[in-house]
Amino acid sequence: MILATFALADKNFQLRRAVESDVGPIIELIARDQLRAAVESAAPERRGPYVAAFRAIDADPAHLLCVVQGAEGEVVATMQLTFLPGMARSGATRLQIEAVRVDEQLRGLGLGGAMITWAIDEARRRGAALVQLTSDASRLDAHRFYERLGFTQSHAGFKLQLP
Repeated sequence: MILATFALADKNFQLRRAVESDVGPIIELIARDQLRAAVESAAPERRGPYVAAFRAIDADPAHLLCVVQGAEGEVVATMQLTFLPGMARSGATRLQIEAVRVDEQLRGLGLGGAMITWAIDEARRRGAALVQLTSDASRLDAHRFYERLGFTQSHAGFKLQLP
């Protein structure tokens, strides 16, 4: 099911809910990222955990894994949306945006901005009071991109890697 269509630079893109056959292309987009390349693998023999993760995401209505396909049907971008009900902010729901990736050949067309704008509209449609995301501290270009879209740096993030 097509969720949105973006006409950018004489190209048409369609945003849709990901299906299991998109797992490989999604992994490839993530693996091409300089910060994830050493960890992620798009090799077919290593897809089992990714397929299991996809199935868990797809089965939970609080999650929406999206892909953007180009004119030939190829996956050129992805993002994961998670709607989090919470006790803070008077019981407000938050939208968490994760794993935003756009094919490097298509950056600068406005596709990432169109995706995030659509996600913000979807958050409003679902009654969320806040949209949040994290970005690695070294991604200064990404920080400027999110700031252009109206996001502000408001918190320091912390992670604890588990064995």
